[in-house]
Order: sequence, then structure tokens, then C-alpha cells
Amino acid sequence: MRRKIIVGNWKMNMTKILAKEFLYVVKEKTNTESMDVAFCVPFTLIGAVKEVLKDSNIKVGAQNVHFEKSGAYTGEISLDMLKELDIEYCIIGHSERRQYFNELDSTVNLKAINILNNSNIIPIICVGEKLEQRQNNTMYDIVKGQVEKAFENISSEMASRCILAYEPIWAIGTGVTATSGEAEDMCKYIRQVIASIYGKEVADILRVQYGGSANSKNASELLNMPNIDGLLVGGASLKEEFVDMTN
Repeated sequence: MRRKIIVGNWKMNMTKILAKEFLYVVKEKTNTESMDVAFCVPFTLIGAVKEVLKDSNIKVGAQNVHFEKSGAYTGEISLDMLKELDIEYCIIGHSERRQYFNELDSTVNLKAINILNNSNIIPIICVGEKLEQRQNNTMYDIVKGQVEKAFENISSEMASRCILAYEPIWAIGTGVTATSGEAEDMCKYIRQVIASIYGKEVADILRVQYGGSANSKNASELLNMPNIDGLLVGGASLKEEFVDMTN
């Protein structure tokens, strides 16, 4: 049975002082017995957050990584830099990276290969359609293409380590959440795409999250869907209601 996982994505928020104040409050109340819990935080906060959470089961992750080992890539962070910080997860291909920083499906694939081949970090690979793509009923083709490209040249053994996060772009930071039925439908479809690439065994292992204005009010219903194995939480992960989503 796939273990549920809730990951808070702080995006470009928090400072060390605010992060410590927040985590000292929530870490004791967060339920890690029945599910995995992690916060993916800005690079500058990883050390401080790990220090606060060292005596808990809450894990820490990054929000991005470059696909090259090193080089003249001003402002970027390499995998070796992240490995030194001993993190558990790394988000790649987030819709905001695609939208604002022109991240491509091919780039996401290179990042996934880099992480899987050179570390024990678990990549959280994000996929999802725009509003107009859902409206014109091309969302399945879009998501299928993103999944297939993300896993290009990745073995079945490596693929089973990954987490996929379905993020309908029209629901990211808008307050509009996909219905539990819409989210379940696409997460089920994503699992079918993985099965078509690697077979049912890998598809049954790989966890699929939903992300998109998930909060304490809709978390339980979403998590009760058979093909939704967790949540990638944005704004609500900056508030104490995050605790309620784990209980």
C-alpha cells in the first residue's frame, strides 16, 4: 500500500526567524505516524529548517536544482550543493518554474536524471495543464506528454523512486481547487501513463500527489481518493492549518 505524503512548498516565502517560529509551533502537532511529511523551502533556509526539525520525523527538501554538475550558471544550485545539506526531496518542473522561468519538459527530464543517477534524493516531478488546455479538452494529451518526457531514459527501478505531482496550473495560487473527482481522474490517468511506460508494478508503487490550492478544508476528501497519494501544498503550508491536513 502506498504511504501518503504531504509536502509543503514554501515558494519564495519566510525568513530564518519566521521559519523557526513557525516550525517550533507546528512540528509537535504534525502527524508523521500515518504519512510522510516534508517542507520544501528556499535554499537559504534549508540549514536552519533542518536544525529545527532534527528531532522530528518531518523531512526537508529543495524547490529546484540545476541539471549540470557545476559551471557558469550564475544564481543556480547544483546537486552536490544539495547533497551536502542532506535533504530528502527536490521539486522539479513546478508550474511556476515552467511559466516564469521558461523551464521545458526536456529540462525537467535532465534534472530528474541528474537527481536519480547521482543521489538518494527523491524528485517530486510536477505536471499539469493550463486553463485553456482543460477548456479545449487537450489536458490529457498535455499531461501525458509531460510525463513521458520527464521519464525519458529513466529505468523502471529509478522511476519507482519518484513522486509525481499533478498541478493543474489554473488552480495554483488562485484559491480555485480541482474537485476531488477532477483530481482523482487525472491522477488515475497519470498512473495509467506510467503503467504504459513501465508496467503495472511500477505504476502501483509510484506515488502521485495533487497540488493546487489544497488546504485544511479539502485535504481529507482529496486524500481519500484511491489514486491520490498525497498533497503538494503551497499557501496553506505557511499557516498552522497545515497541521490539520496531516491529522
